[in-house]
Amino acid sequence: MTITKQQNGTALTLAVSGRLDTTTSPELEQELSASLDSADSLILDFSGLDYVSSAGLRVLLSAHKQMSGKGGMKVKNVNEIVREVFDVTGFSDILNIE
Repeated sequence: MTITKQQNGTALTLAVSGRLDTTTSPELEQELSASLDSADSLILDFSGLDYVSSAGLRVLLSAHKQMSGKGGMKVKNVNEIVREVFDVTGFSDILNIE
């Protein structure tokens, strides 16, 4: 998994590519933990994300909860496979997916 970070003032964008699973989710969790305190809004660009597991969903839910008291969190460029995981798990109803 590769994470590309872009900070524009208090707006944080993380582009995530590869697989977000049990092995890689701690890396995203660590990046979010280090970056979210200084961010008022979060955009997750999943244009390069191939797969998300339950471990990845846990990290996304945690980030969503943390950002809900601020400017919020958006998930963009979700492919068909990841979208199906979000739909089956109910995350489509929780997350702001564009």
